[in-house]
Amino acid sequence: MLFGKQIGIDLGTVNVIVYVRGKGLVLNEPSVVAISLTDERILAIGDEAYAMLGRAPDTIEVSRPMRDGVIADYRVTEAMLRYFIGKICSRFERRPEVMISVPVGVTSVESRAVRDAAIQAGARVAYLIPEPLAAALGADMPIGTPSGNMIVNIGGGASEAAVISLFGIVVSSSVRVAGNKLDEAIANYIRRKYNVIIGEHTAEQIKLAIGSALPLEEQLSMEVRGRDQVAGLPRTITITSGEVTDAIAEPLAAIATAVRAVLEKTPPELVSDIIDRGMVMTGGGSLLRNIDRYLTEETGIPCHVAENAMLCTALGAGKALRHLPILRRSLGTV
Repeated sequence: MLFGKQIGIDLGTVNVIVYVRGKGLVLNEPSVVAISLTDERILAIGDEAYAMLGRAPDTIEVSRPMRDGVIADYRVTEAMLRYFIGKICSRFERRPEVMISVPVGVTSVESRAVRDAAIQAGARVAYLIPEPLAAALGADMPIGTPSGNMIVNIGGGASEAAVISLFGIVVSSSVRVAGNKLDEAIANYIRRKYNVIIGEHTAEQIKLAIGSALPLEEQLSMEVRGRDQVAGLPRTITITSGEVTDAIAEPLAAIATAVRAVLEKTPPELVSDIIDRGMVMTGGGSLLRNIDRYLTEETGIPCHVAENAMLCTALGAGKALRHLPILRRSLGTV
């Protein structure tokens, strides 16, 4: 093959989503790795490793090598990237050109770690694109125009708000509070109120099944199984959507504060555009019930969730490779 593949990667705390130019989205797997502690060997990556989360024996460590959207474990992240790139490109093809999304405001050390991991994993050249810029491209926002476009990207490890104009980020704010912190808040609430311990997998299921940013008119409820903290035995309790709304109030307030901080720093000309157009939400966290209404109430600006919100960042990273000459000033390269 004369030209290598062009690949966009959303290297998230919770999921790795891969877009290949000409093919579309080809892969969406959890960013989870299972390692044997006896010989440091990697046993499973992605879906297979996720199935072991919270269920593995002491000899196997199941971990997420990305934390808050940045590399927490370099060696494991490199192995994970090699696995995903290897799934898409055969050994006989030219090494691919890769665009990876990173949180806004990452340090130069963190950026270098992501780029190096991609090159070691088999990329010919690796570019980095700030997540809000990639998400805005993926959501088909008119970011090439001299007007204000506001995006709120709520992932697994970090939430970011940014105002974009002329293919560049004008103002941005990032807070390391997102989907994982909502899960933690639910687990902590159940432990405090019911003395029942649940795993992160169960907390996430509760959030998806009955979670809401605002109280629902018709309460939803769900049976939850966990371990009684006092007796140490299995116990089943019933949780309502109202309790979940109370549990996640604090992390949601932190996200709303980050959004307001961006609006306060935005130039007046761009603010008037945002008031007209509203802001667009992307990322898995934006799929929480009523989070768009919650942010509208908190900021007074209309808010709507993008189509395919969870996939926008990967789609945008792939599209960015087509706009390289224009985007080069906003991107990092090797």
